[in-house]
This record gives sequence, C-alpha cells and structure tokens, in this order.
Amino acid sequence: MKKILLLNGGKRFAHSDGRLNETLHDLALAYLDRAGYDVKQTFIDGGYDIQEEVEKYLWADVVIYQMPGWWMGAPFTVKQYIDEVFTAGHGSLYASDGRTRSDASQKYGSGGLIHGKQYMLSVTWNAPQQAFDDPSDFFEGKGVDAVYFPFHKANQFLGMTGLPTFLAVDVMKRPDVPATMAAYEAHLAKVFGKAN
Repeated sequence: MKKILLLNGGKRFAHSDGRLNETLHDLALAYLDRAGYDVKQTFIDGGYDIQEEVEKYLWADVVIYQMPGWWMGAPFTVKQYIDEVFTAGHGSLYASDGRTRSDASQKYGSGGLIHGKQYMLSVTWNAPQQAFDDPSDFFEGKGVDAVYFPFHKANQFLGMTGLPTFLAVDVMKRPDVPATMAAYEAHLAKVFGKAN
C-alpha cells in the first residue's frame, strides 16, 4: 500500500478564503482513501511541528502539494513550510548539496536522501489556460511547470521525482467548481489508479 502525505497550502488572505484548495484537498483525501492508500495530512496554515513534518516526508511514498498560485508561485506560508521542514531535514532528507570540498565537480543537487519518493503539485490559478500555453500570452507558452521550476527543484534536491501537475484555471473570473473537481478526480485516477 502506498503512503501519501497531503499538504493543504490554502490560506485565507485578501479576497480569497482558501475554500477551493480545501475542497480539492478533501477530494484527494477521500479519493485516495477509497483507493486504499494510507494517507496523512497537514493544513499548513493551521500550524505544524517541524520535526513531525520531516518524519512525514520520511514516511510518505508520495507528497501532494495543494495550493493556490500567488504572485507567480507558492503562498508565503508554503514557502516558509518548505524552508523550515527541508532545512530541519538535513541529515535525513538530504545529506548535502551533493558536492564535497575535495571534489567540487560532483553534481550540485545530488545529495538527496529520499530517492524513490515522488511529489505532485495541484495548483489553482485565476489565470486562464492560454496564459500558460500560448507563446504570445503572459507565461510565454512555457507552461505551469516552468512557473514552478524552483519549487520542483527544491523537491528534486531531496531526491524526489515529480508526478504530472494538476492545474485548475480561471478559478475566480470564471469559476466552475464541479468541473474542477471532476477534472481533479480524473487526474488522480490517471496518476494513482481508479478508486472503488
């Protein structure tokens, strides 16, 4: 049985109350439970014990980050979580940057200790799909994963590999929560297999 850590990075802030991210987090929790996975969860904005979170990464086979896109990246609460938990994981999540003083030619970023584990992003954006895909639009056709390049690299620094990203678009200008939920459930089925 696979073990999955679900991280809810939703937050009440300004004109957002985090409900869509909570809804998608809860959908994933129920779906993965029905599919027979062992699941742990953390609501980042609700507070957490840093060492306990390190232990959750060591326990999990897959980590799913559920979060809104804020100012072209992760919310500050999710970034703080990564900074605190990954730093506290020195010696268990990663050994070093992968190089040594005697041989600095070794590959930077190869010192991760949790190889074989995977992570997945599930992100919500007000931007439309074309903003990510169209070369003449805002993200210059680079796609959502290019927007999250540093976030991907932080997880890969630990030795993890990425699963396909789920992107919910137009969540404020043209919200369609039932369609977004159906699309996420289909994504989970494709990545993790069908639930009972």
